[in-house]
Amino acid sequence: MATKRVQEILSWYGSDNPGTLTNLSRLLNHGKLGGTGKLVILPVDQGFEHGPARSFAPNPPAYDPRYHFELAIEAGCNAYAAPLGFLEAGAREFAGDIPLILKLNDHDVLLEEKDPDQALTGSVADALRLGCAAIGFTIYPGSSNRLHMYSQIRDLAEEAKRNGLAVIIWSYPRGSGLTKEGETAIDVTAYAGHIAAQLGAHIIKVKLPSGHIEQEAARKVYESAQVPIETLSERVAHVVQSVFNGRRIVIFSGGPADTDEEILDEIRAIEAGGGFGSIIGRNSFQRKKEHALQLLGQIIDIYAAQTNP
Repeated sequence: MATKRVQEILSWYGSDNPGTLTNLSRLLNHGKLGGTGKLVILPVDQGFEHGPARSFAPNPPAYDPRYHFELAIEAGCNAYAAPLGFLEAGAREFAGDIPLILKLNDHDVLLEEKDPDQALTGSVADALRLGCAAIGFTIYPGSSNRLHMYSQIRDLAEEAKRNGLAVIIWSYPRGSGLTKEGETAIDVTAYAGHIAAQLGAHIIKVKLPSGHIEQEAARKVYESAQVPIETLSERVAHVVQSVFNGRRIVIFSGGPADTDEEILDEIRAIEAGGGFGSIIGRNSFQRKKEHALQLLGQIIDIYAAQTNP
């Protein structure tokens, strides 16, 4: 039976059918954080997004798609997310061992682009065939191609929900409409999370926000309303507030490789700010497996220590 916290979270999605709520429940009830309302997800789309050597050479066993299934399962993650090829390479062998999320679009770095887009590389039908609990999709607020991506996920989300799948949106601001510093600005990150929620996402993934304010119109409001954004935990709280006042699941990405203590400090700030968890890719699979399991265990312990199913 679902815990009170999971029941509360599921109550936020009143328009969804029983199949979608069941898959959301699968994500929330799996792994070491099952029942707490917190999530730690392993995402491995970096081979497509950054190239295999940049992604896996620091830890060569990670070239093997099966390695990531094993890492997510052994660590006690809530779910494992990847593009079509990686999931197809292990979905049968690890069937039923961990909820899967199929990343439906991807982007490579073989061409310099001021305004990036994403190609559709999977389908809702693929997600159903592979037994996934959810689809994942990236949007780039700030890119001149953003409206195309918004339209794509609107159609895919409708199809996914009709077939009982949950929808996760990676909302990553970038493009000619933003400075590099603006990609993680607090006003832009909060806006990006809100856009993803408005597009129908059940779970929204954003980057950790900096204290920079990108838009002058937003700066005036932040200053006049005295929105607290000095500390990372305050900025996390503001992003969660911006996403339907905390009535949608907001998780934060791990970003580029850092020291263990820097990562754990960020996790503590996410927890203190009311974030729902983390999606940790390069900071886990680029470490040797023993080290990765230790780090993921510490991350899970931080989230678990403050929750009572």
